[in-house]
Amino acid sequence: MKTRLLFFILISLNSIHVMAQTKLQSDTIRTSSGILTMTFIGHGTLMFTWNDKVLHVDPVDQYADYESLPDADLILVTHHHGDHLDVAAMDKITKPGTVAICTESCLEKLPDGIAMKNGDERTVEGITIQAVPAYNIVHKRSNGEPFHPKGVGNGYVIRFGDKKIYVAGDTENIPEMAGLKDIYCAFLPMNLPYTMTPEMVSQAVRLFHPDILYPYHYGETDVTVLVELLRDVPSTELRIRNLK
Repeated sequence: MKTRLLFFILISLNSIHVMAQTKLQSDTIRTSSGILTMTFIGHGTLMFTWNDKVLHVDPVDQYADYESLPDADLILVTHHHGDHLDVAAMDKITKPGTVAICTESCLEKLPDGIAMKNGDERTVEGITIQAVPAYNIVHKRSNGEPFHPKGVGNGYVIRFGDKKIYVAGDTENIPEMAGLKDIYCAFLPMNLPYTMTPEMVSQAVRLFHPDILYPYHYGETDVTVLVELLRDVPSTELRIRNLK
């Protein structure tokens, strides 16, 4: 009886575990060098799979069971805040040869990380990464300091074959976005008061015109407002996924 009960418990736990993981949404896009699968884990946390390579962005234990997700060939960390940098989650998906790219502010917790500054570019496992600015201009703390000062955090432009994916990190609609070219998918944050309002996201889209926009890291912000704001921008497809 104990053996049967234990077997039943294990089966039940495995079923719960599988159900939890199947809740994650994914989209696929075709690139010049294979299919790219984009998995939407939650908040600012994403996973990309391309040509048997796995790239995790800002892995955080709160949003997924990282024991069951594939190990990373490459991990990108946008900045040092706890909802983006989670060493415990990273440990669960790190294997021999995993490369972790981060900002200088992350190195205290990630001594083996490779720091990239705004403007740096690096190619890992055939994936080209460009670090771009991510910062606040308008939204500030009570002492007048921006929630995300200029030069501290990164956004990343990630090239998979002929497709460029922009993961903006924690930022507002900064002037540097006007310099982004040929962005196929953009992940823009909309979590108040730390990042952008829907109006700011709408303005950002008009700066660089991505083919596809995913609002992410949006907390309790009403994404339907963004739908209305972008009705006159037919060149950008707005896709809403569960990325609170």
